[in-house]
Amino acid sequence: MIEDVNLSSSDLIYPIFIIEGSKNKEPIESMPGQYRYSIDQALELCNELILNKIKSIILFGIPKNKDETGKVSCSLKSIVPRAIKEIKNKFGDKLFVIADVCNCEYTKHGHCGTLVNNDVDNDTTLKTLSSQSLVLAKSGADALAPSDMMDGRVKAIREILDDNNFEKTPIFPYSVKYSSAFYGPFREAAKSSPTFGDRKTYQMNFKNSEEAINEVQLDINEGADVIIIKPALSYLDIIFKIKKRFNIPVIAYNVSGEYSMVKSASENNYISEMETILEILYSIKRSGANAIISYHALDVAKYLNHNEV
Repeated sequence: MIEDVNLSSSDLIYPIFIIEGSKNKEPIESMPGQYRYSIDQALELCNELILNKIKSIILFGIPKNKDETGKVSCSLKSIVPRAIKEIKNKFGDKLFVIADVCNCEYTKHGHCGTLVNNDVDNDTTLKTLSSQSLVLAKSGADALAPSDMMDGRVKAIREILDDNNFEKTPIFPYSVKYSSAFYGPFREAAKSSPTFGDRKTYQMNFKNSEEAINEVQLDINEGADVIIIKPALSYLDIIFKIKKRFNIPVIAYNVSGEYSMVKSASENNYISEMETILEILYSIKRSGANAIISYHALDVAKYLNHNEV
Protein backbone atom coordinates (compact mmCIF):
# COMPACT_ATOMS: atom_id res chain seq x y z
CA MET A 1 0.00 0.00 0.00
CA ILE A 2 2.84 2.42 0.76
CA GLU A 3 5.34 1.38 -1.94
CA ASP A 4 6.49 4.51 -3.73
CA VAL A 5 8.98 3.25 -6.34
CA ASN A 6 7.78 1.59 -9.53
CA LEU A 7 9.52 -0.18 -12.39
CA SER A 8 7.92 -0.92 -15.76
CA SER A 9 9.06 -2.10 -19.17
CA SER A 10 8.72 1.45 -20.49
CA ASP A 11 11.44 2.57 -18.03
CA LEU A 12 13.97 0.29 -19.74
CA ILE A 13 16.30 1.04 -22.65
CA TYR A 14 17.92 -1.91 -24.40
CA PRO A 15 21.51 -1.58 -25.75
CA ILE A 16 22.15 -3.20 -29.14
CA PHE A 17 25.55 -3.83 -30.76
CA ILE A 18 25.34 -3.65 -34.57
CA ILE A 19 27.81 -5.46 -36.83
CA GLU A 20 28.27 -5.79 -40.58
CA GLY A 21 26.92 -8.60 -42.72
CA SER A 22 23.65 -10.53 -42.58
CA LYS A 23 22.25 -13.39 -40.53
CA ASN A 24 24.97 -12.72 -37.95
CA LYS A 25 24.32 -13.11 -34.24
CA GLU A 26 27.63 -13.31 -32.43
CA PRO A 27 27.66 -14.25 -28.74
CA ILE A 28 29.60 -11.89 -26.47
CA GLU A 29 31.80 -14.13 -24.37
CA SER A 30 32.09 -11.82 -21.36
CA MET A 31 28.35 -11.06 -21.34
CA PRO A 32 26.36 -14.33 -21.32
CA GLY A 33 23.06 -13.92 -23.11
CA GLN A 34 24.19 -10.85 -25.07
CA TYR A 35 25.05 -10.72 -28.78
CA ARG A 36 26.34 -8.58 -31.61
CA TYR A 37 23.66 -8.38 -34.32
CA SER A 38 23.74 -7.75 -38.04
CA ILE A 39 20.97 -5.36 -39.07
CA ASP A 40 18.54 -8.09 -40.16
CA GLN A 41 18.97 -9.87 -36.83
CA ALA A 42 18.63 -6.59 -34.95
CA LEU A 43 15.24 -6.09 -36.62
CA GLU A 44 14.06 -9.42 -35.22
CA LEU A 45 15.31 -8.40 -31.78
CA CYS A 46 13.50 -5.06 -32.03
CA ASN A 47 10.26 -6.85 -32.80
CA GLU A 48 10.71 -8.98 -29.67
CA LEU A 49 11.41 -5.87 -27.61
CA ILE A 50 8.22 -4.21 -28.83
CA LEU A 51 6.18 -7.34 -28.06
CA ASN A 52 7.53 -7.15 -24.51
CA LYS A 53 6.62 -3.46 -24.16
CA ILE A 54 10.15 -2.07 -24.35
CA LYS A 55 9.90 1.21 -26.22
CA SER A 56 13.51 2.48 -26.36
CA ILE A 57 16.88 1.23 -27.61
CA ILE A 58 20.40 2.62 -27.80
CA LEU A 59 22.67 1.58 -30.68
CA PHE A 60 26.42 0.97 -30.78
CA GLY A 61 28.20 0.30 -34.07
CA ILE A 62 31.07 -2.10 -34.72
CA PRO A 63 32.39 -1.41 -38.24
CA LYS A 64 34.47 -3.76 -40.35
CA ASN A 65 37.00 -1.02 -41.07
CA LYS A 66 38.34 1.55 -38.60
CA ASP A 67 40.58 4.62 -38.96
CA GLU A 68 42.68 6.94 -36.81
CA THR A 69 40.02 9.60 -36.18
CA GLY A 70 36.61 7.91 -36.28
CA LYS A 71 35.62 9.66 -39.50
CA VAL A 72 34.48 6.30 -40.83
CA SER A 73 31.35 6.92 -38.72
CA CYS A 74 30.57 10.19 -40.52
CA SER A 75 28.76 8.64 -43.48
CA LEU A 76 25.19 7.57 -44.15
CA LYS A 77 26.72 4.29 -45.33
CA SER A 78 28.21 3.64 -41.88
CA ILE A 79 26.80 0.75 -39.86
CA VAL A 80 24.64 2.64 -37.33
CA PRO A 81 23.01 5.09 -39.77
CA ARG A 82 22.02 2.14 -41.96
CA ALA A 83 20.62 0.31 -38.94
CA ILE A 84 18.64 3.33 -37.79
CA LYS A 85 17.11 3.81 -41.23
CA GLU A 86 15.95 0.19 -41.41
CA ILE A 87 14.65 0.14 -37.84
CA LYS A 88 12.66 3.36 -38.34
CA ASN A 89 11.36 2.18 -41.72
CA LYS A 90 10.03 -1.01 -40.18
CA PHE A 91 8.87 0.13 -36.75
CA GLY A 92 8.41 3.90 -37.01
CA ASP A 93 7.43 5.47 -33.70
CA LYS A 94 7.02 2.12 -31.98
CA LEU A 95 10.68 2.38 -30.96
CA PHE A 96 12.54 5.43 -29.67
CA VAL A 97 16.02 5.08 -31.17
CA ILE A 98 18.93 6.64 -29.30
CA ALA A 99 22.25 6.69 -31.14
CA ASP A 100 25.46 6.61 -29.13
CA VAL A 101 27.88 9.27 -30.38
CA CYS A 102 31.54 8.44 -29.85
CA ASN A 103 34.66 7.41 -31.74
CA CYS A 104 36.06 4.56 -29.65
CA GLU A 105 34.29 1.87 -31.73
CA TYR A 106 35.55 3.48 -34.95
CA THR A 107 39.22 4.22 -34.18
CA LYS A 108 42.05 1.75 -34.61
CA HIS A 109 43.58 2.84 -31.30
CA GLY A 110 40.32 2.51 -29.33
CA HIS A 111 40.36 5.99 -27.84
CA CYS A 112 37.38 8.32 -28.06
CA GLY A 113 38.85 10.85 -30.47
CA THR A 114 41.74 12.11 -32.56
CA LEU A 115 45.15 11.62 -30.98
CA VAL A 116 47.78 14.36 -30.72
CA ASN A 117 50.96 13.42 -28.88
CA ASN A 118 49.35 10.17 -27.76
CA ASP A 119 46.42 11.89 -26.06
CA VAL A 120 42.94 12.73 -27.30
CA ASP A 121 42.74 16.27 -28.68
CA ASN A 122 39.49 17.81 -27.48
CA ASP A 123 38.79 20.40 -30.18
CA THR A 124 39.73 18.23 -33.15
CA THR A 125 37.53 15.47 -31.79
CA LEU A 126 34.56 17.86 -31.55
CA LYS A 127 34.60 18.21 -35.35
CA THR A 128 34.25 14.45 -35.84
CA LEU A 129 31.56 14.18 -33.17
CA SER A 130 29.58 16.98 -34.81
CA SER A 131 29.79 15.35 -38.24
CA GLN A 132 28.83 11.96 -36.82
CA SER A 133 25.86 13.52 -35.01
CA LEU A 134 24.54 15.19 -38.15
CA VAL A 135 24.73 11.90 -40.06
CA LEU A 136 22.87 10.08 -37.26
CA ALA A 137 20.16 12.76 -37.21
CA LYS A 138 19.78 12.52 -41.00
CA SER A 139 19.39 8.74 -40.71
CA GLY A 140 16.40 9.18 -38.40
CA ALA A 141 17.76 8.89 -34.84
CA ASP A 142 15.24 10.10 -32.27
CA ALA A 143 17.98 11.27 -29.88
CA LEU A 144 21.76 11.52 -29.80
CA ALA A 145 23.83 10.40 -26.82
CA PRO A 146 27.42 11.69 -26.92
CA SER A 147 29.48 9.46 -24.63
CA ASP A 148 32.97 10.77 -25.36
CA MET A 149 33.32 13.22 -22.44
CA MET A 150 34.92 15.95 -24.54
CA ASP A 151 34.44 19.50 -23.24
CA GLY A 152 31.97 21.54 -25.30
CA ARG A 153 30.53 18.63 -27.29
CA VAL A 154 26.88 19.38 -26.45
CA LYS A 155 27.23 22.96 -27.70
CA ALA A 156 29.04 21.87 -30.87
CA ILE A 157 26.45 19.17 -31.64
CA ARG A 158 23.52 21.47 -30.85
CA GLU A 159 24.89 24.09 -33.24
CA ILE A 160 25.41 21.73 -36.19
CA LEU A 161 21.96 20.19 -35.67
CA ASP A 162 20.26 23.59 -35.49
CA ASP A 163 22.13 24.84 -38.56
CA ASN A 164 20.84 21.84 -40.54
CA ASN A 165 17.17 21.96 -39.50
CA PHE A 166 17.43 19.31 -36.79
CA GLU A 167 16.65 21.70 -33.97
CA LYS A 168 14.04 19.27 -32.63
CA THR A 169 16.49 16.37 -32.27
CA PRO A 170 17.29 16.10 -28.53
CA ILE A 171 20.73 15.51 -27.05
CA PHE A 172 21.18 13.02 -24.20
CA PRO A 173 24.85 13.44 -23.21
CA TYR A 174 26.70 11.14 -20.86
CA SER A 175 27.30 14.16 -18.63
CA VAL A 176 28.65 11.98 -15.83
CA LYS A 177 30.83 9.13 -17.06
CA TYR A 178 33.39 7.82 -14.65
CA SER A 179 36.62 6.07 -15.62
CA SER A 180 35.44 2.71 -14.37
CA ALA A 181 36.57 -0.90 -14.12
CA PHE A 182 32.94 -1.87 -14.77
CA TYR A 183 33.29 -1.19 -18.52
CA GLY A 184 35.49 -4.21 -19.27
CA PRO A 185 32.87 -6.49 -20.86
CA PHE A 186 31.51 -3.61 -22.98
CA ARG A 187 34.94 -2.99 -24.48
CA GLU A 188 35.13 -6.64 -25.49
CA ALA A 189 31.59 -6.46 -26.86
CA ALA A 190 32.22 -3.28 -28.86
CA LYS A 191 35.81 -4.21 -29.72
CA SER A 192 36.85 -0.80 -28.43
CA SER A 193 39.58 -1.45 -25.85
CA PRO A 194 42.37 1.16 -26.05
CA THR A 195 45.53 -0.25 -27.61
CA PHE A 196 47.58 1.78 -25.13
CA GLY A 197 47.01 3.81 -21.99
CA ASP A 198 43.56 4.45 -20.56
CA ARG A 199 40.76 7.02 -20.69
CA LYS A 200 41.44 8.75 -17.40
CA THR A 201 42.43 12.02 -19.08
CA TYR A 202 38.87 12.57 -20.32
CA GLN A 203 36.63 10.37 -18.18
CA MET A 204 35.92 11.26 -14.55
CA ASN A 205 37.85 10.21 -11.46
CA PHE A 206 35.68 8.00 -9.24
CA LYS A 207 37.07 9.80 -6.18
CA ASN A 208 35.25 12.97 -7.28
CA SER A 209 31.60 13.85 -6.63
CA GLU A 210 31.37 17.64 -6.95
CA GLU A 211 32.77 17.40 -10.48
CA ALA A 212 29.60 15.58 -11.50
CA ILE A 213 27.49 18.61 -10.56
CA ASN A 214 29.75 20.91 -12.58
CA GLU A 215 29.66 18.63 -15.64
CA VAL A 216 25.88 18.40 -15.60
CA GLN A 217 25.52 22.17 -15.19
CA LEU A 218 27.81 22.77 -18.17
CA ASP A 219 25.87 20.35 -20.38
CA ILE A 220 22.53 21.85 -19.40
CA ASN A 221 23.87 25.30 -20.23
CA GLU A 222 24.96 24.01 -23.65
CA GLY A 223 21.54 22.54 -24.46
CA ALA A 224 21.29 19.03 -23.00
CA ASP A 225 17.72 17.69 -22.88
CA VAL A 226 18.35 14.61 -20.73
CA ILE A 227 21.51 13.52 -18.96
CA ILE A 228 23.01 10.04 -18.69
CA ILE A 229 24.99 8.85 -15.66
CA LYS A 230 27.36 5.91 -16.04
CA PRO A 231 27.93 3.51 -14.27
CA ALA A 232 24.85 3.19 -12.07
CA LEU A 233 25.27 0.73 -9.21
CA SER A 234 28.39 2.22 -7.59
CA TYR A 235 27.17 5.75 -8.27
CA LEU A 236 23.67 5.81 -6.79
CA ASP A 237 24.76 8.75 -4.64
CA ILE A 238 25.65 10.69 -7.79
CA ILE A 239 22.28 9.93 -9.39
CA PHE A 240 20.57 11.11 -6.21
CA LYS A 241 22.62 14.34 -6.03
CA ILE A 242 22.01 15.22 -9.68
CA LYS A 243 18.28 14.51 -9.53
CA LYS A 244 17.91 16.63 -6.39
CA ARG A 245 19.99 19.49 -7.80
CA PHE A 246 18.64 19.76 -11.36
CA ASN A 247 15.16 19.67 -12.87
CA ILE A 248 16.13 17.44 -15.80
CA PRO A 249 15.37 13.80 -16.69
CA VAL A 250 18.11 11.35 -15.71
CA ILE A 251 18.97 8.08 -17.43
CA ALA A 252 21.23 5.70 -15.51
CA TYR A 253 23.37 3.16 -17.35
CA ASN A 254 23.40 -0.25 -15.65
CA VAL A 255 26.69 -1.18 -17.32
CA SER A 256 28.28 -4.35 -18.65
CA GLY A 257 30.40 -5.14 -15.60
CA GLU A 258 27.34 -4.90 -13.37
CA TYR A 259 25.49 -7.22 -15.75
CA SER A 260 28.30 -9.78 -15.99
CA MET A 261 28.79 -9.95 -12.20
CA VAL A 262 25.13 -10.86 -11.74
CA LYS A 263 25.26 -13.41 -14.56
CA SER A 264 28.42 -15.03 -13.22
CA ALA A 265 27.14 -15.24 -9.66
CA SER A 266 23.75 -16.61 -10.74
CA GLU A 267 25.30 -19.23 -13.01
CA ASN A 268 27.20 -20.48 -9.96
CA ASN A 269 23.98 -20.45 -7.90
CA TYR A 270 25.41 -17.89 -5.47
CA ILE A 271 22.39 -15.61 -5.93
CA SER A 272 18.87 -15.67 -7.31
CA GLU A 273 19.28 -13.94 -10.68
CA MET A 274 15.92 -12.20 -11.16
CA GLU A 275 15.56 -11.23 -7.51
CA THR A 276 19.02 -9.64 -7.62
CA ILE A 277 18.37 -7.86 -10.92
CA LEU A 278 15.11 -6.41 -9.67
CA GLU A 279 16.71 -5.22 -6.43
CA ILE A 280 19.45 -3.48 -8.43
CA LEU A 281 17.07 -1.83 -10.89
CA TYR A 282 14.71 -0.71 -8.14
CA SER A 283 17.67 0.82 -6.28
CA ILE A 284 18.55 2.78 -9.43
CA LYS A 285 14.96 4.02 -9.75
CA ARG A 286 14.87 4.79 -6.02
CA SER A 287 18.00 6.93 -6.34
CA GLY A 288 16.15 9.15 -8.83
CA ALA A 289 16.67 7.75 -12.33
CA ASN A 290 13.76 8.25 -14.72
CA ALA A 291 14.92 5.48 -17.03
CA ILE A 292 17.60 2.78 -17.10
CA ILE A 293 19.81 1.48 -19.89
CA SER A 294 20.30 -2.20 -19.03
CA TYR A 295 21.37 -5.43 -20.69
CA HIS A 296 18.87 -7.11 -18.34
CA ALA A 297 16.03 -5.12 -19.91
CA LEU A 298 14.45 -7.84 -22.05
CA ASP A 299 14.58 -10.50 -19.32
CA VAL A 300 13.12 -8.04 -16.82
CA ALA A 301 10.36 -6.94 -19.21
CA LYS A 302 9.34 -10.56 -19.79
CA TYR A 303 9.24 -11.11 -16.05
CA LEU A 304 7.29 -7.94 -15.29
CA ASN A 305 4.73 -8.75 -17.97
CA HIS A 306 3.86 -12.03 -16.27
CA ASN A 307 4.58 -11.49 -12.57
CA GLU A 308 3.69 -9.06 -9.82
CA VAL A 309 6.73 -7.57 -8.09
